[in-house]
Amino acid sequence: MRVLVAEDHQVLGTSIATGLRREGMAVDLAPDGNDALEHLAINRYDVVVLDRDLPGVHGDEVCRQIVAGRSGSRVLMLTAAGTVRDRVDGLGLGADDYLPKPFDFAELVARIRALGRRPSVALPPTLESGDVTLDPSRRVALRAGRRLDLSPREFAVLECLMSCAGRVVSAEELLERVWDEEADPFTTAVKTAIRRLRAKLGDPPIIETIREGGYRIGEP
Repeated sequence: MRVLVAEDHQVLGTSIATGLRREGMAVDLAPDGNDALEHLAINRYDVVVLDRDLPGVHGDEVCRQIVAGRSGSRVLMLTAAGTVRDRVDGLGLGADDYLPKPFDFAELVARIRALGRRPSVALPPTLESGDVTLDPSRRVALRAGRRLDLSPREFAVLECLMSCAGRVVSAEELLERVWDEEADPFTTAVKTAIRRLRAKLGDPPIIETIREGGYRIGEP
């Protein structure tokens, strides 16, 4: 899952980004509304964590442009104002969810994951392919009942492949969805992650390499 955190409070924004990366998400950080729109023009995000009171371009306008652009990004709006009227106004702008500050980080993660499961075709809370089962909310992956010891990046790659339900996923798409903007597009990071993931999944292999296409999950 790739997430944009648009938050002008530097300490809070950095803290949220660091925590989400530990949850296996690829996270970019924007300190104001202008920067958030620049990120959105370049990258595709599953979820945008949007502070409503951003400097520059106000968070309300950022939300309007996300909705108008039909990018598919889900918006989780944050604000220090937590009245019912504020929540109604925020949702009325097109936000998918609304969380007042201060908030519990575990709740923020749960809400982001819930939004990430709501693309145009809803994904089930648990993904399955053959004898491989993946539970994103509990960060658990099993093969034939055996728990897999995956790094956050390996887990994210497997989640991306399984969520595509057999569709071929290019290395470029994996790099965009699993790594953040600091990733070098010419790096071998995707190949390395796939190789390590295959080793941990064991035999029979389920990740297929499609020549000049990418990778996909196939049932053994």
